[in-house]
Amino acid sequence: MRLRPRILTVVTAGAVLVPAVPAVALAAPDSRLAPAGDTTSGIEKKRVDSVPTPKLGWYKCFDIAECATLRLPLDYDKPKGATTEIAVLRVKARNPKKRMGSLFVNPGGPGGQGTAMAFQAAQFLGDDVLDRFDIVGFDPRGIGFSDNVKCFRNVKDQTKAFAGLNVAFPMGGKEERAFVASAKALGKGCSTTGKSLAGAMSTAEAARDMDVLRRAVGDKKLTYLGFSYGTALGQYYANMFPDRTRAVVADGVINPISWVGTSKTAGQILDDRLRSADGAYKALREILARCGKAGATKCEFAQYGDPVKNFDTLAKRLKAKPADLDGYTVTYADLVGGMLGMLYDPQGYQGIDSSLTELWAATSGTGTARAKAAKKALADRIAARRAQVEREKNAAGRVSVQDFPYDNSLEAFSGVTCTDGRHPKDAGSWPALTAKSDKRAPYFGRAWGWSSAQCAGRTWTVRDEDAYTGPFNRRTSAPVLFVGNYYDPATNYIESVSSNKLLPGSRLLSSDSWGHTAYGTSACVTNAVDRYLVHGTLPAKGTVCVGDIQPFAADPATARKDRGAADASAMAAQVKAGGAAKQLPPVATPVPPSVLLGTR
Repeated sequence: MRLRPRILTVVTAGAVLVPAVPAVALAAPDSRLAPAGDTTSGIEKKRVDSVPTPKLGWYKCFDIAECATLRLPLDYDKPKGATTEIAVLRVKARNPKKRMGSLFVNPGGPGGQGTAMAFQAAQFLGDDVLDRFDIVGFDPRGIGFSDNVKCFRNVKDQTKAFAGLNVAFPMGGKEERAFVASAKALGKGCSTTGKSLAGAMSTAEAARDMDVLRRAVGDKKLTYLGFSYGTALGQYYANMFPDRTRAVVADGVINPISWVGTSKTAGQILDDRLRSADGAYKALREILARCGKAGATKCEFAQYGDPVKNFDTLAKRLKAKPADLDGYTVTYADLVGGMLGMLYDPQGYQGIDSSLTELWAATSGTGTARAKAAKKALADRIAARRAQVEREKNAAGRVSVQDFPYDNSLEAFSGVTCTDGRHPKDAGSWPALTAKSDKRAPYFGRAWGWSSAQCAGRTWTVRDEDAYTGPFNRRTSAPVLFVGNYYDPATNYIESVSSNKLLPGSRLLSSDSWGHTAYGTSACVTNAVDRYLVHGTLPAKGTVCVGDIQPFAADPATARKDRGAADASAMAAQVKAGGAAKQLPPVATPVPPSVLLGTR
């Protein structure tokens, strides 16, 4: 469950509490789109409005941005009690004369850094949005450059606890027992050593923090763009503060009822509610089917026959015996993890094709020249991928060894996921539960299902008494725009449909797109989202966009190439130069692409 590497280094500075500042009146969406809505409850008003409006001590950072930190209540029921530090970054509107206010962004995870997404805004947001809004991102409590949740005393203790987690997902009794033991150690650590912050990391607390920040930047109502888990944060805010929304967009949707669970679904593992595995299986099958239809001239894997059947054959081979590739071992779990990682990318079908072609040849006709060549090609791919990971770590200012510094990525993910929702009581039940999930959603049931094992009720005992569990059907002062991608491998399209039905006055924008989330994958989606954020104009009901990239529709040699991530100095230069080609949003990945076969 590793997230994208950090790209920023923020020097913290304190914030001073002062009386409320005048709010900026943003142009509101057409009032005819949303009748008079519900109001913020008295309890939530008392919690957040009793916190004096912070004066953000902005200072110049990273050449193009401004940074600040502020301290907010650890428990909003005790506004004068313990506090936690929150890091904030903004990139100011390019055209001050047209400025409308602030756009808050969140990349998901949970565990993704809003500061990093705001810093990279010019790489992926539309020009009209960049001209009119200050782009603001904050790292939710416990995460990134905010005060970090830390569930172990030191790296040594953490390393011992995580010993069983060093697989894409466990297969077989030995690996499963080790994984369960480590999951229990993680849950216990966060419920004891990390209890103070882990018990205050619910999405509700992040929504409260965002409402205070909205006031701090001078906006009367919230304008927000959230991706993946960030859609849960957006929906929490919309339901907790329904009269304080100006425009909320949720792309790659998680239904909050699926996320939290109910008394009837409390015994289900998280993904049996979210059905991410089903979305990944649907996407992979469709790519393999299109590969077969395109033929070997456009999809190499098709040269061996039916790609759907052959993938199943290849999976069975690796289940029976891992592949030895000139010193590198590829297991069944590595295969599935690699496929999942590549499905996150609209162009991932290219990596899926080349990886499967080489792996098929490497595991067929052992000893032949073709098998030897395929083994070498795959070994080179693995070595290059590992070198890329090290370069990304070093570019992010992190050393290439695992001893230092303390990496709390998994603890950050867990602090939100486990505290928010209901989960089965016994971590030892995960082997049977994930095996059942795998029958429903082949290959990916285990890959997604194991991600929440540390949340078992008897293991993760710390709780946030102020976590929000609903209702999630409040009528908001402005409609929420949901964006759902048919072939999303992480946030199943059905979640956007059900969320749209759940929230009165909301609108669903569907897209026949590939990869995780849809903004940036389709000009149709991107333009529709930008219009709503700026003008408050919703797309027509029933609108379905089409992704700009479709598997095997073009010769792979001429398909658009992913530009990849740039370092901080390169991004700053790009922003100053202007006019650069847009990239995809830096959405945080909650489940890791396999280091072995992943191409990202």
